[in-house]
Amino acid sequence: MIQPVKSGEALMCEIEQARPGQGAAIWWLGQSGFAIKSGGTTAYIDLYLSDLLADKYRETATPHERLCAAPISGGGIRGADIVLSTHRHSDHMDRPTLVPLLANNPGARYIFPAADLGYVTSWGIDRAALLPAAVGKAVRIGDIEVVPLPAKHESFSRGEDGGYPYMSYIIKAGAVTVYHSGDSIPYPGLVQSLADHGANVLLLPINGRSNALRAKGIAGNFTMHEALCLAELSGAATLIPHHYDMFAFNTANIAEFAELAAELYPNLHCHILNCAEMKLF
Repeated sequence: MIQPVKSGEALMCEIEQARPGQGAAIWWLGQSGFAIKSGGTTAYIDLYLSDLLADKYRETATPHERLCAAPISGGGIRGADIVLSTHRHSDHMDRPTLVPLLANNPGARYIFPAADLGYVTSWGIDRAALLPAAVGKAVRIGDIEVVPLPAKHESFSRGEDGGYPYMSYIIKAGAVTVYHSGDSIPYPGLVQSLADHGANVLLLPINGRSNALRAKGIAGNFTMHEALCLAELSGAATLIPHHYDMFAFNTANIAEFAELAAELYPNLHCHILNCAEMKLF
């Protein structure tokens, strides 16, 4: 099993003590999960820190045993100001991670697709902590502003409320504007939208999609080429890949990605982070 470069209290202390200045500090926490700190505000997005899926899918055609150990538990996180989920899939909206995290951080606000309000409310979380997100409706908390955008998880879906159950987020963190796509593929208008928001750090999945996965009911994501191309066309300076090295049946070859980036996009900064590694911007 892959081990994070730091874990538990050591990781928590690093996040608390980080001083990103006018920019942001970013940690990859496995799969699509990240911590982002700007000024005195810390946000967590798409955390999967439990073994929920390993238990759920054990002895099935798609075993979800972890390839990478969780660097921390939801209950071990403190000082959270913003918690975000892009959509309801459990590797992005993980109840065993989120319930203790929000219980231990009563001042945190949880941003998630409004289409999932009923589901999230069933967890028993204080309603005052919940901020259901609508596309284009910006939310500012402390030093971070969040702008929800739609995501195309192979197709655009709409919930019963007419909203998008799959979302992505522009996260304005000081001098850095981060885009976290959630689970998505490219769609018309995305390049221009990212350029308009001045997104200069893109957090994009690279595990791609295939008919074999679709046959198992698993929608796919950006391919390596698509992620690199989006960063190039939108004018972003940096790409951080994610959504790999968690489940063996749905991962990506990170060495292949690095070679592809170096060969085709030598001017693009591609930062391949180890789990729980920090990058300052």
